[in-house]
Amino acid sequence: MGTTLNDDPLHTAIPLSRLLLPPEPPTLAPGIVHSNFSVQGDARQSFPAWQERISPVYDIRPSSKQAEDTFDASLSRYTIDNLSFFDFRTGPNLAVRSLGRVSTESIRDISFSVYLEGPPGQFLGGKPRPDARHIPQVPSILALDMDQPCTIRSFHGRILLVFVPRALVESSFPDAASLHGRWVHATTPLTRLLIEHLVALNRRIVGLAKEEARQSFLAAVELLVAAFSRQAGLSGGGRAAVRAAVYGQVRRHVEAHLHDPDLSPDSVLASLHLSRASVYRLFEHEGGLAAYIRSRRLRMAANELVRFPHMEVQDIASGLGFNAASTFTRAFRRAFNIAPRELLEYAPLLQRGQVSRERFT
Repeated sequence: MGTTLNDDPLHTAIPLSRLLLPPEPPTLAPGIVHSNFSVQGDARQSFPAWQERISPVYDIRPSSKQAEDTFDASLSRYTIDNLSFFDFRTGPNLAVRSLGRVSTESIRDISFSVYLEGPPGQFLGGKPRPDARHIPQVPSILALDMDQPCTIRSFHGRILLVFVPRALVESSFPDAASLHGRWVHATTPLTRLLIEHLVALNRRIVGLAKEEARQSFLAAVELLVAAFSRQAGLSGGGRAAVRAAVYGQVRRHVEAHLHDPDLSPDSVLASLHLSRASVYRLFEHEGGLAAYIRSRRLRMAANELVRFPHMEVQDIASGLGFNAASTFTRAFRRAFNIAPRELLEYAPLLQRGQVSRERFT
């Protein structure tokens, strides 16, 4: 007698109800942390919920006084060790890291925002960068130093966001702080490969082993740093290696002498035996070496105003080479949109309210 279907152990082992169910989705490998969050609908409820969710890193504000009736946004986060990757879909908003905030936090990662859909964000912190011209229909990537204040205006769109430890970036790019506010656009084979790699990582990470996913993360970081290094002229052969070495040498010298009243472009050139033209080209993105020195001194002044609220503003200013209080106040206000005395008055409040903030959780 022939074997019937019901007598076949291969078929009887799987209940019919199970055969009719959709396949179970693949699960993440151990060691890959994942979370989802979304808001949708009435902005009076959805926007505050989004503000609270993003608050570990940014203060989220309405993009205009005429807030929209609805606000939709979502994020999907993947973290492996100290690397974090996000897929954002967002509505219009302002993401703010204030001077007081960055001066009291320990978040020092470098972030790279890849604008895949919709208009790219607007970097509203600091002076407009010469490389900030956007190309329609081409993905753009914005680098930000989480240790510097900034405001980013976002629109309806989709963003892939990567947080990278500062030390990992600086192992290839000598001064991660100078990445702040820089853009690159997906117009070269390298940047197009980068975009494809990030999109594929986002699509394929579910199902990858932890080490496999981690190596894909690190490859994305290498491509990101390579793209920004090339744009800054710090990659591409022996000449670029020399430029990178000199750039790092000058940066270290400036950092070590911020409190030296004699620090100036001339003193740097004399101490390091460098030509004015070559150094200016290296710091052209910052507006020149003099502008870079002033920027670093102002940033140090902001840190000291928060850390030492008992000190006089003039003492902090003079200790960083600003002999005239009025000159220091004008420069500080232009840089950070707040007077140094105002920041000094806020310092005790900032210190009392300081909490240990981690990456998005």
